[in-house]
Amino acid sequence: MRVKDASTLFLRVEAVPLHQTMQKREECRMDILQTEFNFTLPKGYVDDTGTVHKQGTMRLATAADEIMPLRDARVQQNPAYLSVILLSRVVINLGTLKMITPRVIEELYTSDFSYLQELYNRINQNGSNIIRTKCPKCDHPFEVEAEILGE
Repeated sequence: MRVKDASTLFLRVEAVPLHQTMQKREECRMDILQTEFNFTLPKGYVDDTGTVHKQGTMRLATAADEIMPLRDARVQQNPAYLSVILLSRVVINLGTLKMITPRVIEELYTSDFSYLQELYNRINQNGSNIIRTKCPKCDHPFEVEAEILGE
């Protein structure tokens, strides 16, 4: 909006009951795309000093995240390595580690590696860990956050 003279700008303010404000805020939150998901690994990554890192965050993958690793020589030699490269791109933090490299992903216990693969698939295919369902008794719709192994 362009205003030439500040004296011509009027703002209308209405008093709204708090419960309506909270309801509107909740409605707005439902329209926001969640792009980062916190997780807890079942066992945790053990670094060179013996520190265990279990808490982390994974972001949604982009097209580049799935395409760029295909150029990597390690993936071309062994297509199964794609998961390692892909996870190292989308896991944005793990404990106090400064950087998540393919080496970190390689050194995860298999249960933690499987957990991250499952989380990756769930958030990138469904967009969230939320499952919409209905009460079998009253048919009331509600949402449940799916529990993921390790959390």
